[in-house]
Amino acid sequence: MVKLADASRILIVDDDPIVVDSLADFLVHEGYRTATAGDGNEALAMLAGADDEVPYALVVADMNMPRRDGMELLKVINKQHESVAVIMITGFGKIETAVEAIKLGAVDYLTKPIVDDELRIAVGKAIQQHALLAENKTLRDQLSQRFGMENLIGADYRMQKIYDLIEAVAESKTTVLLEGESGTGKSMVARAIHTHSPRRAGSFVTFSCGAIPETLLESELFGHVKGAFTGADHDKPGKILAADGGTLLIDEINSATPALQLKLLRVLQEKQFEPVGSTETIEVDVRFVLATNQPLDRLVEEGQFREDLYYRINVVNIRMPPLRDRLSDIPIFVEHFVDKYGRETGKTRRFSENALEALKRYHWPGNVRELENAVERAVVLSRQLVIDVDDMPDTVKSDTPGAPSGRATGGPIGSRGSESPIPALEGGWTPTPLAQALEEPERQIILAALTANDWNRQATAGQLNINRTTLYKKIKQYGLDAPD
Repeated sequence: MVKLADASRILIVDDDPIVVDSLADFLVHEGYRTATAGDGNEALAMLAGADDEVPYALVVADMNMPRRDGMELLKVINKQHESVAVIMITGFGKIETAVEAIKLGAVDYLTKPIVDDELRIAVGKAIQQHALLAENKTLRDQLSQRFGMENLIGADYRMQKIYDLIEAVAESKTTVLLEGESGTGKSMVARAIHTHSPRRAGSFVTFSCGAIPETLLESELFGHVKGAFTGADHDKPGKILAADGGTLLIDEINSATPALQLKLLRVLQEKQFEPVGSTETIEVDVRFVLATNQPLDRLVEEGQFREDLYYRINVVNIRMPPLRDRLSDIPIFVEHFVDKYGRETGKTRRFSENALEALKRYHWPGNVRELENAVERAVVLSRQLVIDVDDMPDTVKSDTPGAPSGRATGGPIGSRGSESPIPALEGGWTPTPLAQALEEPERQIILAALTANDWNRQATAGQLNINRTTLYKKIKQYGLDAPD
């Protein structure tokens, strides 16, 4: 059974001294430390004046009391003492009252006369919740102190290794390559590296290769001079010059054109470049951090990424794990996002245990970014204090984790009508080569994604996490044409 630490207490609130003494004796016998109050106002005064070294973890409060009843006490505690759990007790048990108490944030609701076993279970459950909230707060405080930015979150051992890498590389000028799926927090790691480097007083500049048309990539990154091309009616400094003395994050480097890759290689090697349309060489002192949502070594093998550039930027490699591989971090993220959007909306909310379990069952193809969106949606739309499964997006509520958005709807991946593309080996069947067997499912996935994005190739490539060039080749290979 979970016990309170020596530095925590249970506050029992009831206007009946017999009930107070009875509950206190039982809980002390169970190994807990207790304090008592005769009404809601006295309880709030005790909570407000509590020594930080002897905090209250749990309040067990009667529903009907003079001056301030249990429901009013519960509301104030949830607003002013969010880490304190509450159990409501009453001599008049009604389903409607119990439901209201739970919606307002009570951990449990017990009716008099209280059965020892029921109290024991309810208190144990409440203490576990308090311990989780306290642990999450401690982790956030530690991470905030360590990195100066609370958005860098995670207690998973993989994240602990990443924190160590950030600390080790921050003081140097070494180029860093961040690999990981979209939404895993690569930009946050890049900013943490900058924040803890000697360049922290300089600019932190971001540039995304996938968000800018190919014709403007070089101009945006290197800048241009007046008259360099049609419409260039004035000189424009690029992102590299803007990051001089600081850090430049180049995101989606996997989408860089061959010409851009070549020019970038020179900047990394010589710290020099010429703006588009200029012959003047500019020297810069920039720390480069590059990010990709696709494995660059695979793109090198496919001939889509320069091998010499790959080895030049792959000095220190930090791989961001997907959220599905660190589900234990979900409660920490949820509390952080609930706090963030609660402050923005003026709402006090928390997730029920069932809602947290539903979040842990989901596969999160959009990673932390998708989780943040789901929590924001729940906080904004929920009318009750406790956010439950019904407040989750349909993909999360589904018993079966949602399929990737590009999946074809005509059957499971790997199927071709009622005929399996890879026959069993029994009975003399000869298996179809794997590459051939996967062609039709791949074609259906690409077609579904193109249709969902109104045949916007750039948006489709981003959704499928593939290079635009790769998408164009696949469209040609499978003879996919946009509808008239």
